[in-house]
Amino acid sequence: MSDFQNILFVVEDGVATLTLNRPQALNALTLELMYEVQDAMAQIEADPSIRALILTGAGRGFCSGQDLRNRPEAGTDIVKVGMDCYFRAIEAIRTSRVPVIVAINGTAAGAGFSLALAGDILIAARSAKFIQVFSRIGLVPDCGSTYLLPQAIGRSRSLRMMLTNEPLMADQAVEWGFVSECVDDADLMASAGDLAAKLAKGPTRALAETRALVDGAEENSFETQFRRELEVNSELRVSYDAKEGVAAFLEKRQADFKG
Repeated sequence: MSDFQNILFVVEDGVATLTLNRPQALNALTLELMYEVQDAMAQIEADPSIRALILTGAGRGFCSGQDLRNRPEAGTDIVKVGMDCYFRAIEAIRTSRVPVIVAINGTAAGAGFSLALAGDILIAARSAKFIQVFSRIGLVPDCGSTYLLPQAIGRSRSLRMMLTNEPLMADQAVEWGFVSECVDDADLMASAGDLAAKLAKGPTRALAETRALVDGAEENSFETQFRRELEVNSELRVSYDAKEGVAAFLEKRQADFKG
């Protein structure tokens, strides 16, 4: 694995763990960090032995957002830099070929909140909290927040969070539906690890296709989505995992998926 400076990246038993590793700055995002995230995601795409990913933060917070001391120099094309750096990293997480579990410890703020929303399944420590924070500094939400958050919790709740900067605690995030589970702080990584291990044993191609279908559903008609489901299953049914899954079901045994 690469010698990263701003993240930790380890792989064990088919599960990769990507840890934002700037705890002295509450893991605030920098250009360098996000390029390293891109590199780590590229390693995952290239390594078929990796079958699930846990994304988390080092220290007492998940991510405090973008590091305002690490902004592009005056005259820089901010849109181009943001798309090349931040978008490519977050999109790589959203479209990863493996399931992505986000283990949220402490605060997820601003772009850190957006980064968390890019994952598939969010598990939060009981002390975790979520805050948009952008309007506090006179900016609009970015890094995908205006796309991802309304899809997760609806327009009204999203606008309340974005316009007021009111924090949302982990237990309420579960009630609102964008966090799947809230656990004691000491149990966070164990819970994420158990889920990752379970998913890593699954038919990872089918899992990725499931996510793609769910993500595309909002833009499709019911008929289009219905047809797309059939098309994807038509492609998958000739795969080893689909054949193994059917055989295991009929033989009443545990399937041995290969991904």
